[in-house]
Amino acid sequence: MKQYNQKSRFQSPWNSFIKIKIFCWEIIWQLLCRWTPKPLNFWRLLILKIFGCKIYGKPFVHQRAIIYHPWNLVLHDKACIGDRTVMYALDKIEIMELSVIAQEAYICTGTHNFNSPTKELITKEIIIGKDTFIGARAFVLPGIKIGNNCLIGACSVVTKNIANNCKAYGNPAKVL
Repeated sequence: MKQYNQKSRFQSPWNSFIKIKIFCWEIIWQLLCRWTPKPLNFWRLLILKIFGCKIYGKPFVHQRAIIYHPWNLVLHDKACIGDRTVMYALDKIEIMELSVIAQEAYICTGTHNFNSPTKELITKEIIIGKDTFIGARAFVLPGIKIGNNCLIGACSVVTKNIANNCKAYGNPAKVL
């Protein structure tokens, strides 16, 4: 867990360099990737690599995926990020091989310290194991580890770690 030192809730936790990097990333993704057809995945992966994403093998990233801070993203072979999926990578998000994040899912590594008057940003990494499927519009909270060969149901909210070979559904997600 990382907690950022903010003097007020209205102060950005990012320094000027990071703000410029974020701005450049958003412009480049819009101009060079957002409009590309699915077969140009190799091009999107190249742009992600240029911005620090760690890529192993050949994952797939949909052109309409929304990725914050790609330098915190790790994608393994044949991992898939679906249409309009949000990867809110304020901290590390690692998606292991053969795992699929379905459309409009939200993988979120950031929250706030609600016990503090300034509500500082807190980030925790998320790890999604091998051959796991995260259903459409599911939400994964900061600090979660989802094991290998898991199924997370559509619209589920994952609030606790999920062990290997489990199916979890609901809000909050419960293992069946």
